[in-house]
Formats: sequence, structure tokens, C-alpha cells
Amino acid sequence: MGLAIGLVYDLRKDYLAEGYSAEQVAEFDVEETIDAIEAALRSLGHATQRIGNARALCAALVAGRRWPLVFNVAEGLAGRSREAQVPCLLELYGVGYTFSDPLVCAATLDKSIAKRLVRDAGLPTPKFHVVREEADIAAADLKLPLFAKPVAEGTGKGITGQSRLESPEQLAGVCRDLLRRFAQPVLVEEFLPGREFTVGVLGTGAEARVLGTMEIAIRPQVESAIYSYETKERCEQWVSYARAAPGPLRRKVEELALESYRALECRDAGRVDIRGDRRGRPAFMEVNPLPGLHPTHSDLPMIATQEGMSYAELLGAIVGSAACRLGIGHGA
Repeated sequence: MGLAIGLVYDLRKDYLAEGYSAEQVAEFDVEETIDAIEAALRSLGHATQRIGNARALCAALVAGRRWPLVFNVAEGLAGRSREAQVPCLLELYGVGYTFSDPLVCAATLDKSIAKRLVRDAGLPTPKFHVVREEADIAAADLKLPLFAKPVAEGTGKGITGQSRLESPEQLAGVCRDLLRRFAQPVLVEEFLPGREFTVGVLGTGAEARVLGTMEIAIRPQVESAIYSYETKERCEQWVSYARAAPGPLRRKVEELALESYRALECRDAGRVDIRGDRRGRPAFMEVNPLPGLHPTHSDLPMIATQEGMSYAELLGAIVGSAACRLGIGHGA
């Protein structure tokens, strides 16, 4: 028996119409993604109702509307806790939803907090320093080369070919620029020169499992080998994605990803980014507890496809995980 599922999301076009820039709305969804999510859920026997963004959700909740389950992919607009806004509203009104809770969404968006939690769980992540103001730059006691990025952004925002830093002078210049442009702290960490992987995970707690792993490589003709905002926007031309080859390295990458996912208490589904250090050993970079769900361009659906799981089956697994932990319906 299907569920009545509300859909909460942020559409790029809505915010572009309000005057926001393309970079500011880069994390938000296109209409095609919401169409695909809705079609997949309906194919599984669920009834869907489009709610819209957090502001639309507020109005609906105040008006008394409720749903057995909300499928939440809203990223939020402002602040380092923006991904927690919709989960907070839904918990306030006692409505169940997919993906992680407010604490996890806030802690993982702030990359320095996520790295502290992973490090305290005994898992490897590169040494780092948080620059909150210019005076903090000189205190970065780290081994060059370094890498700098805004502490609470996604989709490669703030990352360019200049993000890899070879000198204290470069560090100071890039940090000043990021502090000015993004009005938030800068995460500076020791650069990981090894191979890069992203790991899809499904489930919650002890039931969580690795779906699959994809290796990401910048194509040789691209001037910068950095997986930047521009590179991600042009990924079809500039990036190669491939199923990670079986073997000891893949096993270590997946073990670290699953342990990190569980340590951070992510739920239902997520994606963990791993990169090799100077000796090729996997290290945690970050986790996405609200993974992109465009059926052909987002990493988690791409991983599902390479593992023989259809898009509908992927969404069914997410809804099934949420329904099971909430004790509602019969899953997907």
C-alpha cells in the first residue's frame, strides 16, 4: 500500500527570479529533478503532493496540512544551518520525513564540524584549520600544499583552480577573498593528492550499507585538476566518472565511508567523499546527507545505475528506510 508523500524542494528558477545569482542557487534543483522524483514515487504506488520550498511548507503547516511522509530535498537558502530548516519545521509539527535530522544536517554542512566528529571517531581526515577572520590566517600550522574552501558551501562553490595553495602568500590572498565573498569562515586543510572517490550509502545505523563507489577524475585536457564549481557545472565535458575497480583500495574506501556515515548518524541515504593522501591511504573529505537526485547528472543516481539499481528502486529504498524507522506504511 502506498503512502501520501509531500515533496519539499528548492527550485533554481524560483530564486533566480528573485534576483539571486547562478552561483548562489547552484545547489538547488531544476524542474526536471522534481518531475523525476515525483514520477518515480508514483510508479511505486505512492501519491504525491508538491509543497515547494521552506516558506511554502511553513504556510501549509500553519494552514493545517499534514502528510504521512515528506520527501525532503530542500537545501535552504541562508546560514550554515540552512539544510536543517525543513527538518526542524517538520519535527515541530510532528511530520515524518526522509533523510537526516536537523542536528546531522547542520553539523555536516559545516565541514569543520563534520571533520571533528569523524576525527574524534578515530577515522582519518586531513589536518585542518578554520580561518574566521584575517588574524587567524597566520595560525595555520599545516604542511604545504594546502586547500582552502568556504566552510559551509556545496556544489564546489568557492572552489577554483586557485584553491590549491603552495605558499603562505597564496593562503593569505585566497582566504581574504573567500572571507569577503562568502561572509563565512574558510576551511584550510592539508591537500590530499591521491585518487578521489564518492561512495553511495543507503539505510540508517546498523542497517546502513554501501550501494557502490564511483571514482572521479578530471580529464587531462582541463587546465586545472581541481574539482571546482566550474568543473562541476561542466562535468559532462571535463570529468570522467567510473565504477571503482574491485580490490583492497575500494574495500578501504568503502569501509571508511560507511564508518563515517554511521559516526555522523546520517539516515536513509547519503554520499561520502573520500580522497587518497600522500601515501594513497583513503581519508574522509565530507558527506552529503541530502544527496542530489537528478536521475542522470547527480552522483548518487549515477552510482545506483552503475550497480544495476534503477532510479525508482533507489527512491524506493530511501522511502522504505524512512518508513521503516518511522513505523509507517509498508515501505516502498
